[in-house]
Amino acid sequence: MAHCHDAGIKINVPENAKKIVLAGNPNAGKSVFFNYLTGLYVDVSNYPGTTLEISHGRLGSDVVIDTPGVYGISSFNDEERIARDIILSADLVINVVNAVHLERDLFLTRQIIDTGVPVLMALNMVDEAQKQGLDIDTDLLADLLGVPVIPTVAIKKQGLTQVKAALGSTVKGHIDGELQQKLTRLADRVGSQGEALLVLEGDTVIAARHGVEPGKEREEIYLKRRDQVNDIVGRVVSENSRGVGLGVTLGRWMIKPVTGIPILVVALWAMYHIIGVFIAGTVVGVTEETIFIGMYEPVVRSFVGHFIAQDSNLGIILTGEFGILTMTVTYVLGLLMPLVVGFYFFLSLFEDSGYLPRIATLVDRILTGIGLNGRAVIPLILGFGCVTMASITTRLLGSERERRIAIFLLGLTIPCSAQLGVIAGLLAGFGPEYMALYALVILTVLVTTGTVLNALLPGKSADLLIDLPPLRLPRINNVLSKTGIKSYAFLKEAAPLFALGALIISTLEITGALVMLQKALAPLTVGWLKLPPETATAFIMGIVRRDFGAAGLTDMALTPMATVISLITITLFVPCIASILVIFKERGRREAALMWAGTWVIAFTVGGLVAQLPGVLGSSNDITSIPLVIAAFIAATLVIMMSCRLIQKTKQGQI
Repeated sequence: MAHCHDAGIKINVPENAKKIVLAGNPNAGKSVFFNYLTGLYVDVSNYPGTTLEISHGRLGSDVVIDTPGVYGISSFNDEERIARDIILSADLVINVVNAVHLERDLFLTRQIIDTGVPVLMALNMVDEAQKQGLDIDTDLLADLLGVPVIPTVAIKKQGLTQVKAALGSTVKGHIDGELQQKLTRLADRVGSQGEALLVLEGDTVIAARHGVEPGKEREEIYLKRRDQVNDIVGRVVSENSRGVGLGVTLGRWMIKPVTGIPILVVALWAMYHIIGVFIAGTVVGVTEETIFIGMYEPVVRSFVGHFIAQDSNLGIILTGEFGILTMTVTYVLGLLMPLVVGFYFFLSLFEDSGYLPRIATLVDRILTGIGLNGRAVIPLILGFGCVTMASITTRLLGSERERRIAIFLLGLTIPCSAQLGVIAGLLAGFGPEYMALYALVILTVLVTTGTVLNALLPGKSADLLIDLPPLRLPRINNVLSKTGIKSYAFLKEAAPLFALGALIISTLEITGALVMLQKALAPLTVGWLKLPPETATAFIMGIVRRDFGAAGLTDMALTPMATVISLITITLFVPCIASILVIFKERGRREAALMWAGTWVIAFTVGGLVAQLPGVLGSSNDITSIPLVIAAFIAATLVIMMSCRLIQKTKQGQI
């Protein structure tokens, strides 16, 4: 008897017996295959050094071993490390693939084939794929991969007999010729093609095992592998409309630019009118003006006035213009909470219906042009809820380059839900042209900044891998629960910071430092941005929280154009204190300081250009100047994009 020592777990393997390993992505259906093949002859062992249990059983004289569901085999976590070790010790691998998510699952298939282990593919859930209007040419798929492919519906036991019968006909699949040469050369040093592959991909554990330096070709190999998968999927998968329901058809329309963009515009239009018009106008009119300003604040001032003089320092801090007990409570509960609840309600609606990942897929086609891996779509979308939280989730991105671009764009251009609500409320009464000016200026800054970073930083973005769940009617209980949880989390985070901001501003007011800062910033605010001196207060408040700064504009008598200029500058201005701390933690002091300084420069430069361009272009009327300003920003963005394309082609040696 032999033992499966090379897989890390002790399994009795008879002489001349085969080790048959089941591998696949999470939720691909491996457990059904394992139970069918092993029947009652099942055992469970803990993998050394972990709490993870590995199931194994007998199939005749052979041994069947199950592995954790993984998206790849490397040393990123215990599941991948265990799957890697077991697969490398296998005599053959049954790769269970979800037919609905072929583009995602084939990445693992290609990686297993590249290890040189014989493979049999069980293309599972083909009935679900057919329901979604997907036709898969299994014969062509088998030819392209070089391994047998058997369509199955495991839960109905369809195709399981064919899989079992085909175990004796497994072969090694097709491997890229250039990669095969590298693997052959390195395999002589490390003992096997599979371990040679992982060394090339930079697996430090495997490299240390053989006393060699880990390779630096992971990104190159992964990108080529992704291109191979995309090519295969494009050739073997076709869509049809036979028997397809409205949900599937609508889901397809949502991810195609021709139909998806109009659908997204309609969804955002509805969101704007409900949040920006109804909630910001009617609801906030009641909560802020009637309840808090009209009823709550007078009661608080009267009560505090019995104990503390209102014109004393403590009285000003508690109940003054920027009072902790007055302005903070009014802004947080009266102004911001209705807007935040409305935003999170829509976000939860999109998420529970399955529309949110489709928005991500649609937008990803554009984001690859600004250097972002498709996975960065999720942090960017999360940024509209909370930039601080979204900055932390950039850890999920595959390279330092992508994390750097994503964090900078989040801190610079993405307004959080609370700020977005205030912006919608402020601009709702001015007309759509002012909202368009704000949105297009911020969008051009995002595109321009991302394009420049994409051109200057080395490397390239990878493709998006994301599951598209079935489109369905949202469940109201789920939507309300998610809305409540996220809104409460905002309240817990925002209230202390607003109170801190109010304390800072009141202290600056009492000491006279606020007037000094207004005068110091006057060349920028008055001369360059053409704004009243007191808008400097809003910028200072914005350092505490962006939405705090935006909310500070609500009581100022600003013209529509001045309001837009202020909002553009505050949006691009430095992130809130919490976000700044996260950026310093994620990117280090030097890089974070550079990003922080960059937001100052970009914010005041762009805000000033919006203020100065109407005069330069010879327009004295705000309404007539808006199309000219928008056209100027779009033209500048196009020029920068074309210049960056030339830089990239030059770097690639195409010119």
